[in-house]
Amino acid sequence: MRVDIGNALDEVASPGVPRDALERLDERVADAHERIARGRADDEFGYAALNLPETADPDAVRAAVEPFDDVETVLTVGIGGSALGAATLSSALADADAPDAYYLDNVDPDHVRTLLDGLDLSRTVVDVVSRSGTTAETLANFLVVREAMAEEGVDWTERTLVTTGESGNLRDLAEKHDLPSVRVPEGVPGRFSVLSTVGLAPAALQGIDIDALLAGAAEAADGLSGSLFETPAYAYGATAYALDIRGAGVNAMMPYAEGLETFAEWFAQLWAESLGKDGLGQTPVRALGATDQHSQLQLYRAGPRDKLVTFVDVDDRPDVPIPETDLEGLDYLADTDLGELLDAEFRATEASLAESGRPSVRVELDALDAHSLGGLLYGMEAACVLAGELYEVETFTQPAVEWGKEAARDILRGERDRSEKATLRVE
Repeated sequence: MRVDIGNALDEVASPGVPRDALERLDERVADAHERIARGRADDEFGYAALNLPETADPDAVRAAVEPFDDVETVLTVGIGGSALGAATLSSALADADAPDAYYLDNVDPDHVRTLLDGLDLSRTVVDVVSRSGTTAETLANFLVVREAMAEEGVDWTERTLVTTGESGNLRDLAEKHDLPSVRVPEGVPGRFSVLSTVGLAPAALQGIDIDALLAGAAEAADGLSGSLFETPAYAYGATAYALDIRGAGVNAMMPYAEGLETFAEWFAQLWAESLGKDGLGQTPVRALGATDQHSQLQLYRAGPRDKLVTFVDVDDRPDVPIPETDLEGLDYLADTDLGELLDAEFRATEASLAESGRPSVRVELDALDAHSLGGLLYGMEAACVLAGELYEVETFTQPAVEWGKEAARDILRGERDRSEKATLRVE
């Protein structure tokens, strides 16, 4: 992963970051890096996620998925970080011959029923993911899936992988039925768990190279230093922070690769849940190049000056030549391919924002492969942790999310009114 922050400087954009302000900020980055290094060395909660390239055990993951054969579909039952990481890996890396991947990460009954009705459950592996084993949405969906399997005469115990912590309902279930299982590592919040068993197990079921993924992450980890001018991850996290406090409170993540569309969703959870505290934090927005040049770019270029646009560009793309045509006005497409067109669209969008004085940051990958994606995911996690240190927030907690979970349970138990605010209903 390489990061170019030139178009985020105040000599190009407004809001923008002065070079001397970055140099002053680099002193705080050095202090933050020391705190991160201590946290990693002590395997502290949250900071332990940055040790996953070393502590993850791909052999244990492969052993857990080995019993499953004749796999047509991988169905991950989880929510938030228990599903988004796996979905990111699948979208970016699964090849055409891999088992299909689906996710039950919502309890919308129409979606759940429609999805299950369309699957051959006798050839589906269900990976149920919950660290605590008590996540309401996950357990509810798993019970529905289990019943659907029974109705089709499928032995759910032969088609279920459990990904959970050392104790809890799911751990008890796995032990009772002798189910294949992998442990969610201690000290790793769900949104930081993509490089753990949470992301690696479904990836292994799809034949994704999890060793290359971890190798790319390890390379990024080895590159962490005490300066934003030497560490791409810190350059990104520090620049996003510096722009936010200067008014760019929205961060539009815009990869120029269809396979990274789900990555933008993963990033949105990482950035929002980690940094949105104490009245602070950027609001992440998901976009996709070149598609959203035609739906969002107008706002980014000519709307309020409150946005940072983060581009993710991929150097090496497949060759798909554009056929010759005699249609009038398309001569500029002659002797080009789709990759060149996409690159031209990216360059034009980047230039458009710079010309209008709007800040952007470019993140570059060599290719959309397991090694590069591992580096990108690790880099964004490190950037997020660094930004949390600069904001001085509790990066690894999510009290607002926990409040909502408790409120939902209370409503279901009849212990809380469904509405705690005034209403003005128009019918």
